[in-house]
Amino acid sequence: MHAVVKKLCLTDKIIEYLNKCVSQDGEVIECLVQPSLTLLRKVLCADPVLRVSLSQQPSLLTLLFRVSLIFHEDCTVVTEVGALFCLLLFDEVSRMDMWSDNPSNKPSSPSVFSLPVSVSRRYHLPVHVLGHHAVSPYSIVLPLSADCLALKPVSDMLRIAWNLSWYHGSDNLLKQMNSETKIQEFLDTLKLSTEDTLTLKMTHTASGLKDCLRSIVQAAAHREVRAALTRMSFYLLNDRLSFKGGTGPCGITLKSLSWHTTLNRFLQVLPACTEDEKLLIDIIHFLNKLLKEQRKNVSVELLNWLLELLLRHSPNPLLELLLLTESQAREEADDIRTAVRQQLQKELVALFNTLLLGSVALTDRKCLELFYVFQTQLALKLLQCLRVTDAPRFYGLPSLERTLRGMAHLTAFPGWSSHSPFTKPLEICVKYLSGLLEVITSFYVERGGNAMSFMGKGVTKSTILCLLHLSHEMMAQAQSSEWMSLWFLPLGSHSEEHATTQQGLAWLIPLWVDRDPEVRFTSLGLGSALTTLETGCVALANSCQNISGGLWGTVVNILLDQSECSMVRREAAFIFQNLLVIPMPSEIIKGYTWQGPCVHDEDSGLSLIGKPALQALLYHCHFYEHLNQMVKHCYLGRYTFDLNCSALNGTSEGNDLNGLDDSFKFWRAPSRMSSQDRDPSSLSTLETMVAASSASAEFQPVVPCTAPLPEASHDQFVAQGQHETASPRLPHDSSLSAPLPRQCVFVTPPLLSAMCSLLDSLLATTPGDTANAFRQARLIELLCSIADATLIETSVQELQALLPASPPVERTQAQVSFLLEYLSSLSRLLQSCLLVEPDLVIQDELLKPLITNIIRVLTICTKDISDTELISAFYQTWTHLFNLLATLLRKAGPASFPSITMGLARYWATMVDMFCKCVGLSSTCPTLCTASLQFLSILLTEEAKRYLQDKDKTSLCHSPMMASLLDKTQESQKSLEQLNEVILQCYEVKSSRDVLKRVAVNALMSLLAVSRRAQKHALKAHLIDSCVEQMKHVHAQLNLESLRPGRAALKKKEDGFIKELSIAMQLLRNCLYQNEECKEAALEAHLVPVLHSLWPWLLMDDSLMQTALQLLCVYTANFPNGCSSLCWSSYGQYPVQTAHRGAPGSSLMLCILKMASQVPLENTAVQQMVFMFLSNLALSHDCKGVIQKSNFLQNFLSLTLPKGGNKHLSNLTILWLKLLLNISFGEDGQQMILRLDGCLDLLTEMSKFKHKSSPYLPLLIFHNICFSPANKPKILANEKVISVLASCLESENQNAQRIGAAALWALIHNYQKAKTTLKNPSIKRRVDEAYSTAKKTFLNSEETPLNAYYLKCLENLVQQLNSS
Repeated sequence: MHAVVKKLCLTDKIIEYLNKCVSQDGEVIECLVQPSLTLLRKVLCADPVLRVSLSQQPSLLTLLFRVSLIFHEDCTVVTEVGALFCLLLFDEVSRMDMWSDNPSNKPSSPSVFSLPVSVSRRYHLPVHVLGHHAVSPYSIVLPLSADCLALKPVSDMLRIAWNLSWYHGSDNLLKQMNSETKIQEFLDTLKLSTEDTLTLKMTHTASGLKDCLRSIVQAAAHREVRAALTRMSFYLLNDRLSFKGGTGPCGITLKSLSWHTTLNRFLQVLPACTEDEKLLIDIIHFLNKLLKEQRKNVSVELLNWLLELLLRHSPNPLLELLLLTESQAREEADDIRTAVRQQLQKELVALFNTLLLGSVALTDRKCLELFYVFQTQLALKLLQCLRVTDAPRFYGLPSLERTLRGMAHLTAFPGWSSHSPFTKPLEICVKYLSGLLEVITSFYVERGGNAMSFMGKGVTKSTILCLLHLSHEMMAQAQSSEWMSLWFLPLGSHSEEHATTQQGLAWLIPLWVDRDPEVRFTSLGLGSALTTLETGCVALANSCQNISGGLWGTVVNILLDQSECSMVRREAAFIFQNLLVIPMPSEIIKGYTWQGPCVHDEDSGLSLIGKPALQALLYHCHFYEHLNQMVKHCYLGRYTFDLNCSALNGTSEGNDLNGLDDSFKFWRAPSRMSSQDRDPSSLSTLETMVAASSASAEFQPVVPCTAPLPEASHDQFVAQGQHETASPRLPHDSSLSAPLPRQCVFVTPPLLSAMCSLLDSLLATTPGDTANAFRQARLIELLCSIADATLIETSVQELQALLPASPPVERTQAQVSFLLEYLSSLSRLLQSCLLVEPDLVIQDELLKPLITNIIRVLTICTKDISDTELISAFYQTWTHLFNLLATLLRKAGPASFPSITMGLARYWATMVDMFCKCVGLSSTCPTLCTASLQFLSILLTEEAKRYLQDKDKTSLCHSPMMASLLDKTQESQKSLEQLNEVILQCYEVKSSRDVLKRVAVNALMSLLAVSRRAQKHALKAHLIDSCVEQMKHVHAQLNLESLRPGRAALKKKEDGFIKELSIAMQLLRNCLYQNEECKEAALEAHLVPVLHSLWPWLLMDDSLMQTALQLLCVYTANFPNGCSSLCWSSYGQYPVQTAHRGAPGSSLMLCILKMASQVPLENTAVQQMVFMFLSNLALSHDCKGVIQKSNFLQNFLSLTLPKGGNKHLSNLTILWLKLLLNISFGEDGQQMILRLDGCLDLLTEMSKFKHKSSPYLPLLIFHNICFSPANKPKILANEKVISVLASCLESENQNAQRIGAAALWALIHNYQKAKTTLKNPSIKRRVDEAYSTAKKTFLNSEETPLNAYYLKCLENLVQQLNSS
């Protein structure tokens, strides 16, 4: 095929076509340019001989360059030209026969286009080609022969290298060359020639720049200054080509030179002639280039200088030249002068745009203040330039487009209108709105859009972008939503007879179906911005009344249009979501401003309004089926071109260079529209879709290509008072039913992010129906399957490594941002599902991979990422993921806790560092800090709950426990200490009113309750001392505030102090839990005296009293010294006039006893805590003495037994029995019980009643008393007690049997009188029967310690009773 094409002189014909096209500025045979370039590339790639021939023709290179300039907006043409330049310019270096040691007469075979690796690294090639080493890295380099040293290139290189080495670098060499004294130190053959000296001066950046500045200062004519500026621009270009992403020698040198003063004199006066204007153009062009090169790290000094120059008082050439004066307007007849002034204005706008972009990351305060003022000044100046109706020569499209582009850059900054001392921000916004609406109506609405012509295409695009920015600015500056009416335009003609035409936003609707996807995207974005307000939703819905389907149908059609690009559909999803925010009725309500969607069936005449209509609309459009397909065809890869040469892949078709291969297959980027829809003059400005040729196999794209799209149907979109507008976006028929896609159409993660937010709103609007639809379509499983942490991890590693072969940083950052945005949206949707229908998420096959991916994303290291926006995206995503995990634990703790703990255990060390990092961001990112601490608190609380639930079970769960991770892991010990430290700092530093303090308190309390290591660290950090001091401080403040008048203010302050006191006591409680060392510290800090002094205040608040009693329970548990401290006499400051509260007694123990005897029955919580506390104290000898002396136990005798059919004891009785049980553990306590008259009889009566939690408390008390020899006579003397114990042997409950047998054995042991009493035939018969039954029962069953003990008791009883 190639031979036939060559014979027909295809190459000459293509060059002829290109020359003809260029000669007429691309207006002829435009449609043949891209195919011609593609054919030429294919031929050149396969024919090395032709490639050599054409590479020697400079005219062809110039021709191709002119083609790329004419069609610079068509990315396909530019890409093809770049490929041809790559083939032609690097042909010689690609041919091995040109530089090999043994060149042959024939070209090397096979003729594969390949470049040395050094060339690929040195140049920014538009394609990825096969690389090779010009010199093998494994070869041995031999020294040059003497003949080679005699060659001129070698001698020149040797001479320069000798001088550079002799003078220790180029700086010293240049100093020696410029000095007056010349010292000959070596041979003449090594002396630099004049040519060498000039080359060194020109290539040395610092010397060259100084020479340029010297030339500008000493210049006598404009030409010399312009030449110097051109040289300086070349130094900047060299930096850009040589240093990727970094500051080169030119940028570094300029920072040290005083070039500002050199150029300043040209920028302070208005140009007087055309030559002045040309010089000013070059200066502004140089400044623009300098700012672009330093855009990532702009010098604050440079910005200050430029801003001060732009804000200086008259004359101010740089701002004043934006607007033509009347005299300049009259001079428009001179075409040369007009062209120069237009170029000057173009360069000025470009400079301002670059300055705005370079100031995004400003932190210097002075520079920021200057920048804010400059924003508003520039806004006012651009507003003057926006003259549409009175513009000279009707419409100056290039000038208008430049102005609007500058406005688009300016209005992108929030607050751009708020820095004028004379004009209010909203007034500026209104003036902008008036001018922009006039432009959009003049260039689009009244001219039928760009359906027939693309005249003003750039104007439309920039205008709608400005309007989008303006809507956000007006929302921020306006105090109410009244500004929405300013966006309405009269529909139809502007004549007087149509003056009363309906107002509305109908001018916006045609933009939604524009040919240009950027216009569609931006206009829909404007619609989503306006619909954030209810007035905007109502206005937009009213403007769509004459459209089939109305606003709801239009938005749904755009959203489900498979031929539409993802960014456009995403904005449609946002509008849909905004419409759902306003509450809608389920039926027609008169006078209700927002009825929601309306669906009417012409056949049945049935109409639906609101939520039923919404469900009908979604069902009719197959909404969830479309969404299912969208999720399945989401492409997560990076949207970039991976262009490889034909020899990279080893397929048979790819190696056939004479076949139908496409060696640069993906350089073609066709339009979204089909070939029937496309017009040669209607190429979109956003041609970004990639399609593959099915005939080629040697290249594989990085991005899967979309299948050919069906032809978009056209709809005549008629609004009241408007001309018909052709729309390729909406279906022609009036039904809203969208057919499911038959072909593969890929969507992007940002679109799915918007869909997740939309589904979240649908779930809030119609929870039941939406949840059922999720379940039927299995949407949650599909959406979760896309969340893959591997892709994010890989991209972050690429950003951190920054390898030469890595893709551009911006693309990788964008990909990571999109994936993080999707995770955030998905996590919010899952949280809503957990609140509405937890079963949608609680599935093992869904939870485990989801939690694993979440934890992997949380553990991604972002240390070496410098982009602030990407870091902010990570923080936002981490916040949502922590919230999702917390919601999982709240709503599905038993199901999710094992998976979460397993995932945390796998990445435990990294997760601890993550917690430390998040808590450390409490000041810069409080939401992330709050979310991480809340998750940690809930996780540890769930751990404590599971521990309490499982401690009585024999088989514990196999998932790792958080306590073991916190206390037993050694590799993360330092990180855990740091975590404790940062949480303590967050608690101590934040004020009591800060939400973060409360969150930190909850996390700290949970951590202290679970981790012994955390308690140890808190002890070292003096947390116990600080909490006790806080309690003292609160006590002093309460006493002080009680003396001041004003009860309302006092109550408010008391509430604040009580919260502080409660937090301090809760922290102490958890810190002392099962930790004797911490309890000793609390004892030394005088905890009990402080509580004693606070006792009157505790009596006033039941919740505070309950917290104090919990603290005392934990403090006295298994701590005898702590129990004894309650018996000591306390002293301290007491508030004045507290007689109504009750003066404290001599010890806290007496205060507790007094309260226990006075607690009303209905206050069960405090009552229970008091008796639990007394039960702890009952184990202490000192406390039992105080109880005995206070006659507190007499209250037990006043208890009433249940009457009637009630068989259960009261809760108060059970509390008393538990207290008596603890008292009965010691002989002194047993004596206290026996001294109570009638106590044994009362216990005997109580044993007849049951209680669910503690059914055998009286029996246990009898059991304990029987073990003391001093008590046995009193027990034997009470026949009721003996009868109760003997009856236990006949009980059906084994516990009661054991208690009775053990008590009888203890009673008869070493006590002869008991034998006589117990030899009663009735008792002896019961013992014998119980013994025989036990032997038969335990003989066939597994022996346990309790059964063996019971058998032993009965055996000893039988022996004692049978002995004489």
